[in-house]
Amino acid sequence: MQPRRVNFHTLGCKLNFSESSTLARQFTEGGFVRVAPTAEADICVINSCSVTEHADKKCRNLIRKLHRRNPNAIIAVTGCYAQLKPQEIAAIEGVDIVLSNNDKGDLYQRVVELAGKGPAQVYSCDVEHLTRFFAAFSSADRTRSFLKVQDGCDYKCAYCTIHYARGHSRNMPIADLVREAEQLAAEGQKEIVITGVNTGDFGRTTGEKFIDLLRALDAVEGIERYRISSIEPNLLTDEIIDFCADSKKFQHHFHIPIQSGSNKILALMRRRYTTEKFADRIAAVRRRMPDAFIGIDVIVGFPGETEEDFRTTYDFLAALKPAFLHIFPFSERPGTPAVELPNKVQSSVATRRVAELEELCVRLHRDFCAEAIGREDEVLFESTVRGGMMFGFTGNYRKVRVPYEKRLINQICRVKLLSMDDSGDLNAQILE
Repeated sequence: MQPRRVNFHTLGCKLNFSESSTLARQFTEGGFVRVAPTAEADICVINSCSVTEHADKKCRNLIRKLHRRNPNAIIAVTGCYAQLKPQEIAAIEGVDIVLSNNDKGDLYQRVVELAGKGPAQVYSCDVEHLTRFFAAFSSADRTRSFLKVQDGCDYKCAYCTIHYARGHSRNMPIADLVREAEQLAAEGQKEIVITGVNTGDFGRTTGEKFIDLLRALDAVEGIERYRISSIEPNLLTDEIIDFCADSKKFQHHFHIPIQSGSNKILALMRRRYTTEKFADRIAAVRRRMPDAFIGIDVIVGFPGETEEDFRTTYDFLAALKPAFLHIFPFSERPGTPAVELPNKVQSSVATRRVAELEELCVRLHRDFCAEAIGREDEVLFESTVRGGMMFGFTGNYRKVRVPYEKRLINQICRVKLLSMDDSGDLNAQILE
């Protein structure tokens, strides 16, 4: 009998990616064959995102596309969109299972028990059920592995539905996470990205501290690099900064959301810091790690954002000179306090503001990468090949390319950075 085929479609964040990888292992351990997302399959699993209306629409379109391509396939949808709007998803033709974030770990068993296609079955998608922790990490999917250490968020920012989709902040014990890191090391992984919904809030469940998790992971033999996927500025303490600066494994790479450079808008957003506090944290990082890659999230077009507020944000970011900006137009999410705020910003205005910040981002990123030309650095190379070239990243996340050599995959190599192309990628020479 031919094994059943399953494919996975992950939308959204690194956290979803780690969870999809864990679900895939459950299916393959159960005798299923994992096939490419574009291949014909008996089961299609969608791990959805709902950070914006665009993310919801993308999921709906994907469901319809998969059903057209595989009309007899079982389609199972989980993730944040499934958690927030299960009945909306269940009404889409082709969907067979809608499963909450809380019971994501039960998806394999639900699919196995399903007799065949029929009316969509919806499982425990009420927010009060969001109490379990689905342990997850990615492996064998790429050079970097994503290790989920925390889930949920207690912050309740005015624009965000994550606390409804993911529940309260919770985490696994440090000892369990160390064992998962040791498993990844045994599989040959060189780099781990520590991820969560509010990663720096680690410890709510166990009473442990995020800094203690970092110290414990730092001691795991075989893992040569760690990155912190994202951390709130109010949780980025001097102790964490000093530890990362002194560690040989934790990379000089920080992803820190600001969302607005206007204190007025930050207050409306219900963020837990001011621009002054944010600038202080960036300065603290650069005092210890002048070469650090700093990526910043920013939202434009939030209700009440005037042209003056936007210019304040633009000037603030330009002065900070981060390595990269992740820019999002405000997306109104039902049930959030931002829905009730006055002075909505026209979408055309938000689009123009996004474009201005994107131009700034290109300039800042190129400046950051150009600073490294002529230096030596260490790069972890990946398996991606384009035009006879392979790619990898320095510790501070500059993208580097060299002529393809299979032996370099998943290896950390010393290189000389020679020049930069139009996209900001650095051409390098391997130093044997």
